[in-house]
Amino acid sequence: MVRLPNPTANNCNSNFGSKKEQCLHLLSRCSTFKHLSQIHAQIQVSGFQNDHFLLTQLIRFCALSPAKNFAYARALLDHSESSPPSSWNFLIRGCASSDSPREAIWVFRAMLARGVRPNQLTFPFLIKSCASAAALKEGRQVHVGVVKCGLDCDVYVQNNLVHFYGECKKIKDARKVFDEMSERSVVSWNAVITACVENFWLEEGIEYFVKMRGCGFEPDETTMVVVLNASSELGNLSIGRWVHSQVIERGLALNCQLGTALVDMYAKSGNLGYARIVFNKMEVRNVWTWSAMILGLAQHGFAKEALEIFLKMLSSSVHPNYVTFLGVLCACSHAGLVEDGYRYFNDMEHVHGIKPMMVHYGAMVDILGRSGRLNEAYSFMRSMPLDPGPIVWRTLLSACTTHSAEDNEGVGNKVREKLLELEPKRGGNLVMVANMYAEVGMWEKAANLRKVMKERQMKKMAGESCIELGGSVHKFFSGYDSQAGYETIYQLLDVLSLHMKLVNM
Repeated sequence: MVRLPNPTANNCNSNFGSKKEQCLHLLSRCSTFKHLSQIHAQIQVSGFQNDHFLLTQLIRFCALSPAKNFAYARALLDHSESSPPSSWNFLIRGCASSDSPREAIWVFRAMLARGVRPNQLTFPFLIKSCASAAALKEGRQVHVGVVKCGLDCDVYVQNNLVHFYGECKKIKDARKVFDEMSERSVVSWNAVITACVENFWLEEGIEYFVKMRGCGFEPDETTMVVVLNASSELGNLSIGRWVHSQVIERGLALNCQLGTALVDMYAKSGNLGYARIVFNKMEVRNVWTWSAMILGLAQHGFAKEALEIFLKMLSSSVHPNYVTFLGVLCACSHAGLVEDGYRYFNDMEHVHGIKPMMVHYGAMVDILGRSGRLNEAYSFMRSMPLDPGPIVWRTLLSACTTHSAEDNEGVGNKVREKLLELEPKRGGNLVMVANMYAEVGMWEKAANLRKVMKERQMKKMAGESCIELGGSVHKFFSGYDSQAGYETIYQLLDVLSLHMKLVNM
């Protein structure tokens, strides 16, 4: 039981000069909610129930300590005659970082109903809670409140608004808030770059990064990780190498986050030599580091090396996750290791406790399909606990096209019918089916499908390829030339083609 010591002549000049100081001392040493309730009782008995500072400290403990109790904090506020903004701010902050961030919005509404005016410390965590809950409508209302309170020029508030709109996939709004900022910090630039990259506005994210450098801001570790992710998706190896050079030049520690981003960037760009160098230099690796290396090797055909890395991972203290096994199954697919694929697929759930996702089932279908075991792949799909998605059916249809000579049980016909049933308006499916009809000489059926596509104005997405030149990525689409000087390019290709023929004569 917590009790305040009685003041005597011996302790009048001690640290417990007053009962309020004694209460504050006990609160500073409080570690459990049971102790807090006892301290609160002593505060009531001592007549300090309306003391704003003590009330704020009680709510701070309820909202931010490991022994969280939001209901108790709300009760304290509801029964207080008056409460300062700081009390409400602590509760909003606690709710924003909890598993139920929407509670922060309810607290804010109660705060306004009590006539308490929010301040510059209220909105950042409130906006953060709206971002966590993807509460776009409420977040926009909070944005209006920011403007009404004259805090729309506060850099901390604006940074959180950029992050909020990015989380809600409203990139134009995020960019608008950022572009109108009169003052920016590195966090501001990171917020807008992250918003763009995470929503696949990759080129815009890189543009902001270039502007950031032009405005004299030095990128930090967060900037570099985000830009590396963008360069990975764009296939722009030049930017990724530049970031790596900056890491080396500035002597930054190759921690897990930065190292993993570098491994992933080099692996996705096909530069597996550098990916391995970075991977081997990392003193500490987490599951994402191992997974990036395994998946990178597997996707570029180095199946044996990928499985060797996986075995090393199992012998370490790091446990695999769903991405790790995706890389392992991908390696088995490229190497034609059907039995190993089955074994790893079963181990994923029964040994490592990872429930297979649709992507893992699709990988197993790919393993069986690539090996020509079409009927087995079809049976595997039919026995799945999940309904196979169109991507899985397309995977098997592609295998049926490749191994049509081995399709003795008409698996291809069954897959065609199912795929057209699932996605009757997808042009790519009709093209695949029409090509399969043409390959077996069923010209009339192929022509009818092409006719249907033309009548419905259905088109297959054009094939795309890209090449990096001088730090820029140039995209080329099948049947369409977006380059201004494409005629000159084709003339040069004709000359080179003729030259090769003459050399080989």
